[in-house]
Amino acid sequence: MYSVLVNAVLSSSPDYGLLFESLSWTSDSWPGTERVEALTVFIEGLRPLMADSDTTTFSDATRRSIKDKIESVIWTQCLPLLSRISAEAGEGMRCRESTAALSRLVSVCVPLCDEAVPGRVALSVLPSLQLSEEEEVPGPGRLSVEVASEVVAALIPSLSADEQLTLTTLTSALSCIKTLPDPLVSKITVRLLLALLNCCSDVRLGSSLKLILDDLCSWHTTDRTPVVTERALLCLTAMSDHLLKPHSPPSSSSSSCEPRLSLQFWRIVQDGLTHRDSVSRKRALYLLKKCVALSEEEGVDCPACPSEDEILFRWAPHRSKLLREFWEDYALVMETLEENQVHVVRPVLNRIDTLIQTTVNDSQASGQGLFHPSWLLCVYQRMFHSENKSLMREGVCHLLELQVLQQSDFAVAFSQFIVGPFMDVLSETSLFHRSVGQSVGDCPELGAKLQVFMATFFSSLPCEHRGHMLLQMIQQLCSKHWCAVPLLFLSQALSKLPPSPLLGIEGLTALREVLRCTMITHQVLLRGAAQCFLLNSALRLTDVSTVTLDDVFSFLMDFRADESLCRGTQIWKQLCAWLLDNEDSFKPRILDGDGKETVRGYVQSEIYTYLQVPASTGHAERLPDPREADKLARAILLCVDMERNQLGAEISDTLESLLSPLLDTLSRVSTNVYLPVRKSDKSLQLVLRLLQLGRTPCCQRTAEEQEDNVMAAMTRLIFKFVDPVQEFILRRLFGELQELFDVERAELYLCVLRQLVAMYSSVPQHHNKLHQTYFPKLINHSLKVLQEPSLQVHSVANQVASAVAMASLATVCGLVEQDVIDMRSDTVSVLRSLNDYFYNPVSSSQCLPSLGNFNQRLQRPQTGDGSSDVGVQGPLVQDWGRIAANFMRDQWICLSFLIKAFGIPESVEISRASETLKAALGCSVEALALLPSDLVLPVLTFMETVLPQLLLSEEALCVEALTLSWQLVQGLSTNAHDFWLALKGFISMAFHHKLLQLTDPQAPTLVSTLNQIATELMELSQSKSGVFGVLLQHCCQTWLPADRGGGNTANAVFSSVFSHVNILSEACVYGPVFRRDQRLIQDVQTYVEQLGEECAANVAVTSDNRDDQFPRTCVLAFLSRLDCSNLQHQRLIEELVMDLLKKDNDISKSKVRYYSNSLQHRVKNRVWQTLLLLLPKLREEFVARLLNRVFEAGFCSNQASVKYLIEWMMILILIHYPEHMDSFLACFNMDHEKTKTSSCTFLSVLVHFNVIIPNLKDEAVQLRKALDIILQWCFNHNFSVRLYALLALKRVWSLAEVRAEEGADGLGGLSTVIKACLNQAEAMQSTGNANKNWMKIQEHFFFGAFHPIRDYSVETIFYTFPSLSELADDEWIPLWKFEKLSFFSEGPSLPLRNPAPELRQLQPGDWIQQDKGEQNKEDRWAEVQKKITPWRLGIQEQEPELQLVPQQRAARLGKLHGSLLVVASLIDKPTNLGGLCRTCEIFGASALVLDSLRHISDKHFQSLSVSSELWLPLLEVKPAELTDFLQVKKSEGYCIVGVEQTANSQSLQDYQFPEKTLLLLGNEREGIPANLLQMFDVCVEIPQQGVIRSLNVHVSAALLIWEYTRQHLASGSSKPTQNAADEQTGTAALWA
Repeated sequence: MYSVLVNAVLSSSPDYGLLFESLSWTSDSWPGTERVEALTVFIEGLRPLMADSDTTTFSDATRRSIKDKIESVIWTQCLPLLSRISAEAGEGMRCRESTAALSRLVSVCVPLCDEAVPGRVALSVLPSLQLSEEEEVPGPGRLSVEVASEVVAALIPSLSADEQLTLTTLTSALSCIKTLPDPLVSKITVRLLLALLNCCSDVRLGSSLKLILDDLCSWHTTDRTPVVTERALLCLTAMSDHLLKPHSPPSSSSSSCEPRLSLQFWRIVQDGLTHRDSVSRKRALYLLKKCVALSEEEGVDCPACPSEDEILFRWAPHRSKLLREFWEDYALVMETLEENQVHVVRPVLNRIDTLIQTTVNDSQASGQGLFHPSWLLCVYQRMFHSENKSLMREGVCHLLELQVLQQSDFAVAFSQFIVGPFMDVLSETSLFHRSVGQSVGDCPELGAKLQVFMATFFSSLPCEHRGHMLLQMIQQLCSKHWCAVPLLFLSQALSKLPPSPLLGIEGLTALREVLRCTMITHQVLLRGAAQCFLLNSALRLTDVSTVTLDDVFSFLMDFRADESLCRGTQIWKQLCAWLLDNEDSFKPRILDGDGKETVRGYVQSEIYTYLQVPASTGHAERLPDPREADKLARAILLCVDMERNQLGAEISDTLESLLSPLLDTLSRVSTNVYLPVRKSDKSLQLVLRLLQLGRTPCCQRTAEEQEDNVMAAMTRLIFKFVDPVQEFILRRLFGELQELFDVERAELYLCVLRQLVAMYSSVPQHHNKLHQTYFPKLINHSLKVLQEPSLQVHSVANQVASAVAMASLATVCGLVEQDVIDMRSDTVSVLRSLNDYFYNPVSSSQCLPSLGNFNQRLQRPQTGDGSSDVGVQGPLVQDWGRIAANFMRDQWICLSFLIKAFGIPESVEISRASETLKAALGCSVEALALLPSDLVLPVLTFMETVLPQLLLSEEALCVEALTLSWQLVQGLSTNAHDFWLALKGFISMAFHHKLLQLTDPQAPTLVSTLNQIATELMELSQSKSGVFGVLLQHCCQTWLPADRGGGNTANAVFSSVFSHVNILSEACVYGPVFRRDQRLIQDVQTYVEQLGEECAANVAVTSDNRDDQFPRTCVLAFLSRLDCSNLQHQRLIEELVMDLLKKDNDISKSKVRYYSNSLQHRVKNRVWQTLLLLLPKLREEFVARLLNRVFEAGFCSNQASVKYLIEWMMILILIHYPEHMDSFLACFNMDHEKTKTSSCTFLSVLVHFNVIIPNLKDEAVQLRKALDIILQWCFNHNFSVRLYALLALKRVWSLAEVRAEEGADGLGGLSTVIKACLNQAEAMQSTGNANKNWMKIQEHFFFGAFHPIRDYSVETIFYTFPSLSELADDEWIPLWKFEKLSFFSEGPSLPLRNPAPELRQLQPGDWIQQDKGEQNKEDRWAEVQKKITPWRLGIQEQEPELQLVPQQRAARLGKLHGSLLVVASLIDKPTNLGGLCRTCEIFGASALVLDSLRHISDKHFQSLSVSSELWLPLLEVKPAELTDFLQVKKSEGYCIVGVEQTANSQSLQDYQFPEKTLLLLGNEREGIPANLLQMFDVCVEIPQQGVIRSLNVHVSAALLIWEYTRQHLASGSSKPTQNAADEQTGTAALWA
């Protein structure tokens, strides 16, 4: 319309100035799009007139005037308005349309201006492309990046002649790609780069492409990050049509642009294939496929000539078939890996094997392989990056089994991948879960494969690569935090490497870093096991010629004796043997001589060096670093044990000569006043560590060496100097310690004293002297210090003296409590005076006595008097809080001993005793608030003695004490070091037998508090294994001690169990539901424990039984010891049975989902296991009451394992109490409305009628009743019920058949019927699955190998039955868990082991028929769901012109349309296109674009379109023309929207569609091609909740089309109205 009007106006010789003025706009206005388009058409109409050289049309002056006006339009109209649009926030439809119209106006104007104008305009706009980091909105006069890119794109056709300006524009565009935010990069790429390339001549095109490619490759080389890879791939994909098109053979000349010859191009592609962003992966694969297709099409060698540089991609025409198949398989693999479902991806693994084998064969056939191994690494890395952990595990397992790594070349090629991505993925804990079929305690499949892989891989590496590779691997362990499980199995794999000299000092240093940093927070047992494996690795792999002995012993310092490197363990012995074997091979230190250094020589030298200290300066000195003593003590012990193995058992002389410098120092320690204190301290530190590290675990001593001869010899040597050492320590404790540093020193002296006392407690002369002289003096001196009036002055000396005195008293009390000191000794007598000191009352206004010496506080010392080196001791002053806390803790160590040994002092009046105890308990409650949580154990021990004496008189105080104590213990739950000791102390106190005996009327608040604590303990045990076990073990031992005796006291204590039956019933069904990661830790710990002494951590780590099955085994052991003849025991059993039945009934009636291995299933199973265990202990009268409850349980729908246990229970009851047979048979008449499960339960009992009938009185009558009932069920409508009934019939008839043949008992009449039924059952072999099920049920363990009486045992109930009835293996309780409980009572009625082997020999699942036929790999591949299509079936030759739908079609339209344009040129299925056409027509799309209009004649299209193609404009755009088509639509102001999940995609529910929207839909299999992704203005994704990754393309399109329509309907868009009938018709059509 515009063009017709313009031509008419211009043909009439108008006033051009007036036309310009009327079509222009003022600078402060914003014209409509129509006005801009009108001006554009007007100026465009002037072009032929301006080009006409005939002056009759235009005079020169007129021509000049028009040029000036056109140029003025650019500078005064277009650019100011574009600047104003740039200042507007957001991208509204008005801004988008105006920008497109103005850019078109500029593109029309510049050709009519002077030649310099396009360059000037471009130079004014180009700076706007560079958006600085500070600018979110462009400054005044500048354009936004989006607007500037549109203007420059419009100018590019006019700039093509100016080579320099074109280069400047290209450089600016490349700079934008590197600096602009992500959303703007694709716009720059599409609008500028493609426009530049499209306008370049052939010569300039090649140089431009080379410039872009070199720039991108250089950028990627210098900054190889995911962001750079993503942007480089975007540009390369956008240019792919220009960059990868057929031309002359690939060459390496500098003028040509051939990406296939660029190593860095292929690096970008490979990085893209493993990129985290799915769009980048898609682009990389697109480039790869395009390169392969181009190479095959050209049919020439690539590269054309051999090169020494690394080549990642090759093509040889004579091997094109092999190459094509390889890359087709490769593309299929990479595309299939985009799926997240394991069952979809798993079949692809055989294609990976094909790729690998092809690569191997090619490498062996030619010197230079066609396939670089790095392509295979991309496959594995893609699997490692999968969101699905199962898929990640599949990838890791596949790599571990890779046979190709046995070849040296491939091992080298894979080495950096192993160190990098492979080590990264191995740090994922979830990979090490047990596989299907593995039992608890088995080595995880991945752990076992890792051991084999490591040994194979390192053996395949060339010798010169192994050491460096191993060092890199160990350093990788330090690069980030590794969880305990992966580190454990990787350490174990390293320990299995063949012995070879690979690690030098750098390797040992790296291993030390692993020990120090990575393992600091791991679980203790797993940490100890990993230490053992790492040490074993060091012994096998260290190159001893490159490390000194000092390096070795420094390395050993980081192995803790209480976790791994414990003397006497297997690893210790291996270390001794290793030192002995390599003694002459270690690198010598630079000492006096050049000779080799022996271990003995090293140790002797180190002892001399260690004891060489400078003379004392007279100032306070800090205690020497104890790590030096630790290192030397371990070296001495290793040296002695090594020589003992070499020389024999006689080592006294050897040890004495070795320790002579130390012994000499010890001999002079108390007599030589000039001996430096530092030297004395270091000698004592060394003695202490020798005694501590020298202890051998008793379990490690053989029968021949129950007495450790090394430690015996060391003890004899120390005995010679024990008096001077003892005198020195006591002298120092008697007042010489007055500086802050001396607090640490006192701890050392007291530790040595404790070791000495324990060491010579069996030697009378030393023992008596100590007790009669030294300890009484120490106690009296300490008391004197504490009672000294001068202590009121808080000087450093006074406060230190007090701290040392209290610590000394606590040490003596502790030794007496440990029975190291005899209670009849003088020491104990003197301690009574300490009791008087603590309980000495002070004056108080209160009526109650105040215990003035309880909770004494050690005040911060006044250091301003200059009496000590405050500057040096500043850190200790800052840490005074810890010293003060230890002072108070030491008080309570003394008090807890004194209250147990002597009670309150005799000086306290009897009438005041109760008040004194109350005051003492109050002080203990106060101490709980004052002390740190990790120091409260002595207070809890004190409370354990005092609390039971005040239960009834001081209930409120007792409740406060319990509550506060429990809060402290809860606060320690994350501190494994202190929690367990505090928990045991608390439980011993809170669940003391006198507290358990309390009843509600006696102390209601206290009983309620105790019950609440018990409940919270059980709740805590759900997340922290072992907590409930501590409580239960204590309670069971309290109620039924192992050394139980008779008497009223024992009965009274046992009677308290009736107030806490809930603890026992909860224990019977206990089993925390761990998260998957917690279960993994439990499994791995079990695996480590089962390694036994092979792993030294099992010996070194002292841990209680924290197994989550321990509470059950403990309570079952308790129940096994109950005596059914004891009335109290019998009452407990019956109450417990009723409580358990109630739990079962509650679950059966609950509405919680009850599925296999759920918590409900497990609880029910545990209930019936316990009931079976208790059955022999039940009275006959109680069984009669119980029977109906058992039958009711049988009526419920139960899981298989529960069903078997209930059936077994019924069988045993009927065997032992046959009088209930009629009650049982009556159950068959009560189940008409029940499920089939209950019918099968009662029929299963009759299958075992052969063991029941011997005890029945009237066998014939009972047989007849059983047969009558069974025959009725043989005709049931349910197949399973009939099957069970037939089996019962067969078994029962086998008992009655002889009687029937004799005609006795009236059974003869049934014979014909029964035989016919059985014959039919046996004849079912020709009826398919019926025969399988008939055979299967007869072979079932419950009806075959199982015998209800013979197999009754703990093993069968708790291990065999669960394992055979598909219960999860963490429900199986192995027999050894019962056997290690010394208090488990085994008897004839309850054997521990099953004497019959039949059940034990069965394997889980033996009776389950499984199809084990191997499917052909290619058949499995054919079933894979994959969104893939071979790119070789690509785009055919396309028509050059864009053909539009005939205009006559528009005349048929009878309704209004919106502005939504739906492009479906990539869709090829007629059904999808037909449905899409129908959807577009219904919702008023402006047009539907197809790749070919021939689709509309397809019958499948028409069946879904239902004639909608007659009412909807259809356009034809072929796939090859989509790029140009989308560019045109962009210039028209359309917003290009695609449905794709990208990093920047927007959710459909949040996105607001512009009115002019173009919706581009992807192909059904490939989706949207990578070369079109950058054309999008926005990607929209549909929110999903399910597992399946993608929707059908028509469904996706329908969702977006409806959302577009909804938004624009809501905004007031016009739509035709319909009456109700029309609406109903439309609705019916929509669902048709």
